[in-house]
Amino acid sequence: MASALADAMTSSGQDLAVLDNGTWRHHPWPEVHQRAENVAARIADDEATVVVLVGEPTVEFIAAIPGTLYAGAALSILPGPVRGADLSQWAQNTTQRCAAIGARMVLSHGEQFDALRAAASVVPVHDVTEIAQPRRSTTFTPPTTGGEFAVLQGTAGSTGTPRTAALSPEAVLANLRGLQTRIDITSDDVGCSWLPLYHDMGLTFLLSCALSGSGLRQAPTSAFAASPFNWVQWLTASAATMTAAPNMAYGLIGKYGSRLADVDLGALRFALNGGEPVDCDGTQRFATEMARFGFDAAALSPSYGLAESNCAVTVPLLGSGLQVDEVEVSTDSGRYLRRTHAVVGQAIAGMQVRIAPVDGATEHVEGRETGEIEVRGSSMMTGYVGETPLAPESWFPTGDLGYFVDGGLVVCGRAKELITVAGRNIFPAEVERVAAQVKGVREGAVVAVGTGESALRPGLVIAAEFRGTDEPAARSELVQRVASECGVVPSNVVFLEPGALPRTSSGKLRRLEVKRKMEEVSR
Repeated sequence: MASALADAMTSSGQDLAVLDNGTWRHHPWPEVHQRAENVAARIADDEATVVVLVGEPTVEFIAAIPGTLYAGAALSILPGPVRGADLSQWAQNTTQRCAAIGARMVLSHGEQFDALRAAASVVPVHDVTEIAQPRRSTTFTPPTTGGEFAVLQGTAGSTGTPRTAALSPEAVLANLRGLQTRIDITSDDVGCSWLPLYHDMGLTFLLSCALSGSGLRQAPTSAFAASPFNWVQWLTASAATMTAAPNMAYGLIGKYGSRLADVDLGALRFALNGGEPVDCDGTQRFATEMARFGFDAAALSPSYGLAESNCAVTVPLLGSGLQVDEVEVSTDSGRYLRRTHAVVGQAIAGMQVRIAPVDGATEHVEGRETGEIEVRGSSMMTGYVGETPLAPESWFPTGDLGYFVDGGLVVCGRAKELITVAGRNIFPAEVERVAAQVKGVREGAVVAVGTGESALRPGLVIAAEFRGTDEPAARSELVQRVASECGVVPSNVVFLEPGALPRTSSGKLRRLEVKRKMEEVSR
C-alpha cells in the first residue's frame, strides 16, 4: 500500500490543489510525497503505531495521510467541531475517542490543534504544519514490515452506536484497485471533491487520485456548505473528469440549477452518488438541468458501499448512467403503488454480494427476492476495534435491504429503519422524497419514522425542517401527497427550525434518534 502510493506520487506529472480562503493552492504530487516522508519520519521517531488526524484539508494535512501509511502506522481521521459547538467540550470528546482506538499521536492545526492541546490529553498532539514541510535533507527509509492496520475508519452511526472498522493495508489497496479498474482512473484524470476526509467516501476519493497519479482539487466541506453552487464552479474551473457526492448535493443543484450560468461540465465522465439510498428523481433532475452545460447523463454512477468494506462494494460499469427498477406493491385496499429504486451496479473486483432472507422484514414484491444485503471479499475489515474479529470468508450482514436485477444490486433501505403501518412495510426514503416536494420543506432535511406500540398514536410520523410562512397549508399538502403517493396517512407531521434534525458527523440523518424523540413526546 505505502510503496504503491509512493511510486504513483513521485512519478505523477499532476498536482494536488487545495482551496484556501477562496484561492486554489497547487502542489505537485512529488512535493506532497516529500511532505509525507517528513511526517513518516516523525511518526517513526516517536514509534507511534496509531495516528489520528483532525483538521481542515490543507496540503500539510493531506500529506500526513500517505505519511502515516509510509510509517506503517494505522490512520484514523476524526471530524472537527460542528458549527456552534463548544470547542473545549469537542476537544474532550475527541481525546476520549483517540484513547479508545489506541492513538499514540495526534496531528492537527489551527484552533483545533490549540483546543486539543488544551484538553490535556495523554496522547501527544503535534502541529502538522510544522512537521509536513516540503523538503527533506535525507532520504526516508520505510519500515521493513508494515503495521497490521492501515485505516481505522469510523462508521456513521446513523442507526446505532458509532464503531470503528479496522482495515488492513491489503484490504484498503484491494478496494482502491477495484475502484480504479471499474472506472478506469488514469493519470490524465482530474478529480474534484469537497467530501470530508474523515468519511470513507472522501478518503477513498483522495487515495484513488493519489494512487493513480491523477490531479485532485480538494475543497473543505464548509466551502460547499456555504454555497453548494461552488461545487459546479470548481468542476468547471478544473475541467474535472471525476467527482463524488451524496444525494443532497445532486438534489440541491438539480432543484436550483436554473439559476446557474457560465458552467461547463463537458469533461465530467464519472459522477458517483453514494452514502445512502439514491434519490432517483433528484439525481435525474440534476442530469436534466446540467445537460445544457454539457453534462453527459451517462456519467452518473449510483453506487453502494460501507465503511466496513473500506468504501466501495458495487459500482456500475462506466457509462451506464442512472438505471432504475420500477416495481408495484399492493396495499390492503387493493391499490398498487409504484416504487422506483436505483440500480447500483455490480460488485467490484474481489467483492461478493448476496441477498439473505429476512423473515417478516420485507413485503412481497412481484418478481423480486428481497432480503438483507450481505457482503464479503478482499476489501473487508478485519473487525471492529475492541470486538471479536470477523471470521475469514464470512458473510457480513450490512443491515440494508435489497434485491438483484439483471443490471446489478438494488438497495431499498435500512432494515432497522423500515416503517410498518397497518401491516405494510414502507421505506423512509420513499416518504421523505414525497414530503420534500412540499414548498417550504427543506430538501434533504426530512425524516420519516414509524412510532411503535409505546406511542400514544402509533403510525407514520414525519419530522421536517421548514422554512415557510404557512405551516397549516404545508402540513395539509404534505399529508395529502404522502397518502396519495405512498398509500399511508401520516399520524403526525412535525415542523422544525432549519438545522434542528440530528445528524451524524458525515451529515446523515439520525432516523432512530428522531424516532425515539417522537415516541417520547407521544406517550
